[in-house]
Amino acid sequence: MMKGLYLVTDRTLCVNRPLEDVVLQAVRGGVSYVQLREKELSTRAFIEEAKRIKEQLLPYGVPLIINDRVDVALAAGAGGVHIGQDDMPYSMARALMGSGAIIGLSVETWEDVERAEEMDVSYLGISPVFATPTKTDTKGIWGLEGISKIRACSRHTLVAIGGLNAANAGKAILAGADCVAVVSAICAVPDPFGAAKELSALITNVLSNRGRR
Repeated sequence: MMKGLYLVTDRTLCVNRPLEDVVLQAVRGGVSYVQLREKELSTRAFIEEAKRIKEQLLPYGVPLIINDRVDVALAAGAGGVHIGQDDMPYSMARALMGSGAIIGLSVETWEDVERAEEMDVSYLGISPVFATPTKTDTKGIWGLEGISKIRACSRHTLVAIGGLNAANAGKAILAGADCVAVVSAICAVPDPFGAAKELSALITNVLSNRGRR
């Protein structure tokens, strides 16, 4: 089962810092999964960047997950792909990526959650938990109550994303999430290493305490 801190990249938030540097600092701070999200890069540039970051992550044992693009994930030899409801259907993505790949699926409505029960996805991305400027094309927010509701009926690993940071990540875990995914809480701060270290320690601590209950 996936647990811990999950970084979703956003190069626009990194200002003048190379994305690769921000990712490396975050991984050294404790990030367990990296999702490379690129909406503007050409396919060729996206693949080249994915290959560079994959090599960078290898010594740390951190898998690279590609957002949306199964073709880029395959070309770069990434560990997995994250798909939304309007992307390639899960069954096709699984057939192409293979049984060992990580495949995450965003759920934005209760119908999405119900349909996902028939799929062997690696995790559900509960999106968004709170309102966030990094993702505006959503159908509403889940809130902490939404996480708890999904946890009560879903057999899948749950990754919470959207407006999460050090102030509320622990609450998301207590509500039932297994992973907390962040974007600006790492990409937009001056010290990605320190931010990742704080978040990772917080999540690990709350997961541990939750497990004792």
